[in-house]
Amino acid sequence: MKRIALLGECMIELNGAPFGAMTQAYGGDSLNTAVYLARCANGKVGVEYVSALGTDAISDGMISRWQEEGVGTELVLRDGTRQPGLYLIQLDEQGERTFLYWRNQSAARYMVQHAEFAQVAAALANVDMVYLSGISLAILPEEDRVQLINMLTQLSQQGVEIAFDSNYRPALWRDAGEARECYRQILAITDLALVTNDDEQNLWGDGDEEQTLVRLQVAGVKKAVVKMGAKGNLFQDFGLETRQTIATTPVETVIDTTSAGDSFNAGFLAGYLQGKDAEQCSRQGHQLAGIVIQHKGAIIPKQATDAIQFV
Repeated sequence: MKRIALLGECMIELNGAPFGAMTQAYGGDSLNTAVYLARCANGKVGVEYVSALGTDAISDGMISRWQEEGVGTELVLRDGTRQPGLYLIQLDEQGERTFLYWRNQSAARYMVQHAEFAQVAAALANVDMVYLSGISLAILPEEDRVQLINMLTQLSQQGVEIAFDSNYRPALWRDAGEARECYRQILAITDLALVTNDDEQNLWGDGDEEQTLVRLQVAGVKKAVVKMGAKGNLFQDFGLETRQTIATTPVETVIDTTSAGDSFNAGFLAGYLQGKDAEQCSRQGHQLAGIVIQHKGAIIPKQATDAIQFV
């Protein structure tokens, strides 16, 4: 059984109208992927989360719920001086969302500085894949970012696969130049890139998916998935020089697009880590994302995904 460790930040989620009814949950791009991956892998992939939380009651509650989902928490550090970050989701009539964040002093932002992070780094040498996103990198102080990329480079040299979702969020970076330089470093060691055409256009100015694939190949990426929303996705294995376009079935009633890309990644990775081909992996991602966007919130009720049966 393959093992994957997903690295990033999970925050407290508030979902609703300002000064109106709100629901409290939790979410964060890498954690969303970890939860959905654990659900759809059905015990056939070992899923670990790497992050830092506080020692408060909400952090305890998060840990408990992740364990119930089948996500391993041995690599989640606890920081007695900080708490989880917080975000608020606001939705428009088309299901598109805007976010407000309170995360500058979150425990996850300082995970690399934690006294026990060296133990986490050592443990990662025993997994098959480490997954992270542009947000995982963006939240860290600059010197911690450098340390993390150096650690991932060493893991890559030891045979651990690196999967990276660019997930570009301009507000988290000093400027686009800083993000591009950081991405160049991580893409150079990336085995599987999972990117979205909108993000690539916003950060790199790519004119189309073809330009994105060419740039990723030059950067050193071995395999790439370009997510194109309702148009499906492209997959290219640069070593084999094979390219596929995998269509998706459009969803008529979109409630909330939060976690669309995160859940696609989960379905794809569940197949990838079990040795399935690119078309099967992509169809799994589309199927899962299609269910997720018909519900509110980053992580939808488990019963909504229990019916998924991947071949």
